[in-house]
Amino acid sequence: MNFLLSNNSKRCAYRWQQGLSVLALSSISAFNAMAAQVITTQTITTQATALPAVAAKTMAANPNVGEGEMLPAHHNDEQANKFKPVVYQIFTRLYGNKNTTNKPWGTISENGVGKFNDIDDTALKSIKDLGVTHVWYTGVPHHALIGDYSAIGVSHDDPDVVKGRAGSPYAVKDYYNVNPDLAVDPAKRLQEFQALIERTHKQGLKVIIDIVPNHVARNYHSINKPEGVRDFGEDDNQTLEYAKHNNFYYVTDKKQSSGFQVPDLPDSLKPLGGESHPLSDGQFKEIPAKWTGNGSRLAKPDMNDWYETVKINYGVRPDGSHDFPALPPGYANLGAEQHYEFWQQHSHELPNSWIKFNQIAQYWLAMGVDGFRYDMAEMVPVEFWSYLNSHIKHSHPEAFILAEVYNPALYRDYIELGKMDYLYDKVDLYDTLKAIMAGQKSTAQIAVDQAKVQDIDSHMLHFLENHDEQRIANAAFLGALTGNSSTDAVDPRYALPAMVVSATLSTSPTLIYFGQEVGEAATQNLGFGHASRTSIFDYAGVPAHQRWMNQGKFDGGQSTAAEVALHAYYQKLLNLSTGKNAPALLGQYDSLDAANRSTESAAKASNKANNKTNNGSATGYDDSTFAFIRFEANTADNKGQKLIIVSNFSQIQAKSFSLKLPQSLIAQWQLTDATYPLKDLLEDHTAQLIIEQGKGQVQLQLAPLSSAIFELVH
Repeated sequence: MNFLLSNNSKRCAYRWQQGLSVLALSSISAFNAMAAQVITTQTITTQATALPAVAAKTMAANPNVGEGEMLPAHHNDEQANKFKPVVYQIFTRLYGNKNTTNKPWGTISENGVGKFNDIDDTALKSIKDLGVTHVWYTGVPHHALIGDYSAIGVSHDDPDVVKGRAGSPYAVKDYYNVNPDLAVDPAKRLQEFQALIERTHKQGLKVIIDIVPNHVARNYHSINKPEGVRDFGEDDNQTLEYAKHNNFYYVTDKKQSSGFQVPDLPDSLKPLGGESHPLSDGQFKEIPAKWTGNGSRLAKPDMNDWYETVKINYGVRPDGSHDFPALPPGYANLGAEQHYEFWQQHSHELPNSWIKFNQIAQYWLAMGVDGFRYDMAEMVPVEFWSYLNSHIKHSHPEAFILAEVYNPALYRDYIELGKMDYLYDKVDLYDTLKAIMAGQKSTAQIAVDQAKVQDIDSHMLHFLENHDEQRIANAAFLGALTGNSSTDAVDPRYALPAMVVSATLSTSPTLIYFGQEVGEAATQNLGFGHASRTSIFDYAGVPAHQRWMNQGKFDGGQSTAAEVALHAYYQKLLNLSTGKNAPALLGQYDSLDAANRSTESAAKASNKANNKTNNGSATGYDDSTFAFIRFEANTADNKGQKLIIVSNFSQIQAKSFSLKLPQSLIAQWQLTDATYPLKDLLEDHTAQLIIEQGKGQVQLQLAPLSSAIFELVH
């Protein structure tokens, strides 16, 4: 999700601002009383089974799961660990755009737009060669935008409730079709997306799209919904603030009875930059007003509220209590199939919104989509995720499910109860790596963060960029920590040690945002979107990516030498990270950090972590170095691959030190006193492991921003 305020505001003030969301997440094990309002079983059954013919054909019983078979709690882990997923996030509207105009608030004809067809076999092969396994096509479902598609029956969207000209992909208008901007022939937009799915699969890649469960566009209306499916809000009782089967919440306060009012916006955020438009009159008719997406109960939301969206009701009463069944104790230890059976037994008690989102998920799975990224998942009750994800796993056991969750205290609930495959590792690892790059924290914190999630580490997706975050190559990425207000481009290579750690630390997936691998800096203000983040609201081109794209050749033909070199580094690292050719990266992890920090350096690390003065050391293992191991266990037939991974985060200081491998590790690896060659799989370092009296050491020299992935040569 991407909003007006800073990311910190998004994750703090926004989420708990109105109180509803935190209440929706509480008491997940308590069984609450059922609401008086009911919907007939016949209606629920009709809605639950109403799918297009294409869906019906692929929703037959899973051939890999016997009737009534009970799968273990983590039945998908074995399949997932055959390789480490690398997810490549494409902002679909921008990816194939070759137009370099980039006029602020430019129209689609002025600035251009990428199409599904631009992501052709050449583009997909380039992505595949990068080491990618899954492509996340962002902005596919039809969202509100400023454009005229009335010729194909699409209603106009009001600029007063659309962010930017191209619109936010997180204000979905029609879940049963795709953004018409992305099609060469808008009337055949769904067929063009289906062709993209087929091309992606042909390259051996999986397809992920967004589902935004917490909110929809204010003008949600599906013109393509399957027979028997009802629109969100179509059957709501709008005289009630809340009813169990209402899809929305309504502002029924008599003092706010005049209906929705557009928030007051500064000139810099006026619709279309202040340009005249027939519908841009400061008004949007909505009587009664609905609660806004972030939970605001005001008919006139604040400018920082998600005013272009309305919140979905999942059976959470305004006081935060729940109007749906709770999972019985012990269900955290049960698999998706047991969760599915539970909800089958309670299908008549489910709020209507639950049914609608299951219809949506099954529709896209039937279309060939391989999984979903859920926007702001923690704003929706865990029980709903148990219901939805268990239904997804029942019909498509290998579906890839990724959720945006920012509260570490809830991670295990969303994985174990909500049956998520993966969550963002943002609040700990991402934030720590960023602070280390800014010189604000010691690398010692990496091991601390990894220890926090040791039991769920394979579920924690790692990233340094996505559409919400500032670009690494923009000075603003570290500016908030260093006090630098510049949004100029900087050398993105300073983040390479963090990228090495992020991609190799665990068996969790790695996410790359398109353009990251060539150092896109996002230095332009393009209208609603501002410099430092690639705009998701405006029609635009992405300069560094366009140079790599080279008019559709995807060969870096217009890229600078530095961009080509950066791409080559990412390609080598990401291909290693999957574990296909480095199986130790699918194995065990252990930190070498504590064993290599003296009492003095540990104290300095503590000071840095607490923002106290720390002069550091010009040489030796210190606050800007980090080392860990990844290894396969020895077997009778195979000693297993052993990797030693070391990074120097310092931008200016070379490091020379003797890396210690503790006696317990040497014994576990069953190594005897000897000298063992080490081969660097990433850069060109040379080193050897010397074992004397059962203890190991590696004499190392690392240039600034250098890393090594040493393989032990038996």
